[in-house]
Amino acid sequence: MTLPKSIQSALMPIERTLETIETPAVLVDADIADANLARWQRHCDELGLANRPHIKTHRASAWALRQIELGARGVTVQTVGEAEVMADAGITDLFLTTNVLGPAKLARLGAVARRAGMAVVADSSDVVSAVAGAARDAGTTIRVFVECDTGGARCGLADPQAIAALAAEIGRTAGVTFGGLMTYPAAGKRLQSEAALNAAIAACTAAGIDVPAVSSGGTPDMWKPEGLGPVTEYRAGTYIYNDRSLVARGAATLEQCAMTVLATVVSRPTPERAILDAGTKALTSDLLGLEGFGVILEHPEAHIYQLNEEHGLVDVSRCPVPPKVGDRVHVLPNHTCVVSNLFDRVFITSAGTIMGALPVDARGKSL
Repeated sequence: MTLPKSIQSALMPIERTLETIETPAVLVDADIADANLARWQRHCDELGLANRPHIKTHRASAWALRQIELGARGVTVQTVGEAEVMADAGITDLFLTTNVLGPAKLARLGAVARRAGMAVVADSSDVVSAVAGAARDAGTTIRVFVECDTGGARCGLADPQAIAALAAEIGRTAGVTFGGLMTYPAAGKRLQSEAALNAAIAACTAAGIDVPAVSSGGTPDMWKPEGLGPVTEYRAGTYIYNDRSLVARGAATLEQCAMTVLATVVSRPTPERAILDAGTKALTSDLLGLEGFGVILEHPEAHIYQLNEEHGLVDVSRCPVPPKVGDRVHVLPNHTCVVSNLFDRVFITSAGTIMGALPVDARGKSL
């Protein structure tokens, strides 16, 4: 495969091979990742949905640029720091889906909005007022979506009248414009979310407020057809790499998983136990309802039952041929998004060969 131009141009050359690279190391199969991106973009195009992928999975501007090249409307970010990185890369349509507060952070938001189209969410007058002030201070305008709680019980307003009232407030506040409605549905609750969004749209319409866009998201349900009636754009992130949790939920196959963590068996203290050089700093402690902290692809019968910071403890008693000290194994992580944020770079592979190291330039941008 010829690597996408945005990936090829961002790669840092390395001299090591898959056999000599130091572990733990994150490997990303570019052939699989790019096919995942293209498949979802085609699906969005067929449904008439704007694709606004979430960058918090790959956290790399090179992959974000590839998503734009394939047809994404813009990208979703979770922090001002991520927005700054994406704007630095030349991406001009950004949607930040957490409430932004605090003078320093708001000033940075305004600075990003001066050089890129910026949208944010709000679920209170306090947030609307703060964002509007930042936009006015920066001499720009920011679109504000009302975040709706459609069953996820996180941020957001649930009452349709309160949603319409906040939309009206946004519309009459200098420095901001009403962008529409945003939600993150609970997994498996797409129909419930659709009903709640329709009620919110009806309340806005009754108040004379046009709803320009309705943004929904979530990778676990992304391929399901139901509940998309009012939705105009979709935010998914994990689909670029996929992971063990998505395979378990039926949202991806093992063959569609692009990220693995290469680890070395550094100890076999008992016949039943092996120790990997990959712990919480490489695999994440997220379980996401699963047993164990990832699956070893070469030894699927093994059970990674505990993580320390630098070590993964593995029960190998059920393995027909247990791994030996010095063996290198590929671990499919439970949750790829967290793994991306643990490493400054990932190693891009194609057809079984390391092509180079890709900077994870939005890594650690939690502010």
